[in-house]
Amino acid sequence: MSLSTLYNLFTEIIDIAIVWFMFYYILKLIKNNVKLVLIFKGVIIIVVLKILSDWMHLNTVGILLEYVIAWGPLALIIIFQPEIRTVLENLGRSQLLGRHKVLTVDEREKVVYEIMQAVEYFKKNRIGALMIIERDYSLQQYIEPAQKLYADISNELLISIFFPNNPLHDGAVIIQGDRITCAGSVLPTSMNPNISKRLGTRHRAALGISEITDAIAIMVSEETGRISIGLGGELNYNLTVDDARMILINELQPKKETFYDAEADLEEEIESEGETNEEAEEK
Repeated sequence: MSLSTLYNLFTEIIDIAIVWFMFYYILKLIKNNVKLVLIFKGVIIIVVLKILSDWMHLNTVGILLEYVIAWGPLALIIIFQPEIRTVLENLGRSQLLGRHKVLTVDEREKVVYEIMQAVEYFKKNRIGALMIIERDYSLQQYIEPAQKLYADISNELLISIFFPNNPLHDGAVIIQGDRITCAGSVLPTSMNPNISKRLGTRHRAALGISEITDAIAIMVSEETGRISIGLGGELNYNLTVDDARMILINELQPKKETFYDAEADLEEEIESEGETNEEAEEK
């Protein structure tokens, strides 16, 4: 096989890999964004109607759909300009190399401990709170207009921020790494028509930010003291303190450590099986 053939094969593999990555990223964005899901469903319906009109020789419907298909992309760009801008911003904000700061085990334990100490206090005293933990997607656009803090995380600081009558208690706190970056942040609310109308603004904000980013949103209801966590476009509602703590521990754990632990467990299992077999042979 010549070098030119190898080079052509390599470029074709790269070409296919880039196309598949684009499709994967687009489908991932569609899955996590309610409005994009609605757009995708509308496009599918129009394509199906066009196929049926051609098959059944519905000339009038076919002509109308041809106009829709011809001018549809331009109409979508104009009508859904905010959503398209959000997709492009998410693409620009995504970090291919991971979080801003990879926390050590001690730092992760401290972050979870301080947050859960504050959450327990909020739950007990029915104080409303919304805390956002940034991960791979940058939340800079929500940090810029908020009140900057850049303080080490502590449950005392979180409690003081959300204490009633504090000027910043209505907004959200954004946490980057093991530091509180800002308070009083205004977040986009979810437009999902399937969520309960009984849920308040904090619930919708927690769900909304989780729909368009990979952030973790921890919310405590002011009316009921219930704990909820928005994650991956879903709202885990009415959690216990222990359930919320376990979710934070699992979600903040780096993937590489998870793979490492799994391999270690597998090696231990193999070793234990080998020892068991040796003992059985000796008997």
